Amino acid sequence: MILIKQYNTSHGIFKTAHPQTETEFQNYFDLRYRILRQPWNQPRGTERDVNENERHHFILVNHKDEIAGVCCLQKNSETEMQLRYMAIDNAYSGKQLGNYLMMAAEEKAIALSMKTVFLQARENAVNFYKRNGYHIIEKTFLLFDSIQHFSMVKKL
Repeated sequence: MILIKQYNTSHGIFKTAHPQTETEFQNYFDLRYRILRQPWNQPRGTERDVNENERHHFILVNHKDEIAGVCCLQKNSETEMQLRYMAIDNAYSGKQLGNYLMMAAEEKAIALSMKTVFLQARENAVNFYKRNGYHIIEKTFLLFDSIQHFSMVKKL
């Protein structure tokens, strides 16, 4: 993995990084599947799409280098990135650790001269994104006939 930053938190030492090895990517996609697809009985493979090689991937790892969270950035235009597939392992949920992934992704977007970050938030994550400076644009689609999404944006 390529280290971005290390944090000493009340929950231990965590690092943000970019996955590099086949094993790191396997664990990255496994977490995306377990959190974002498996609870809705979606098949393996639905946690990936054809644009993975064009994205900037981020991981949050604990002191044992076990993946606690993931997300990625996709370029939408010359001035906008989209945050996608944000997921925190259930063992770490509710501990504000996702903030570190958000910071890493936003810092990358700024380094790429982006002006905004766009995302589609699940209803249960809207307040997390609001706390991180995003605002709702509109109510959008219903994923798996049960998960309401909202488009949100943040100016950098």
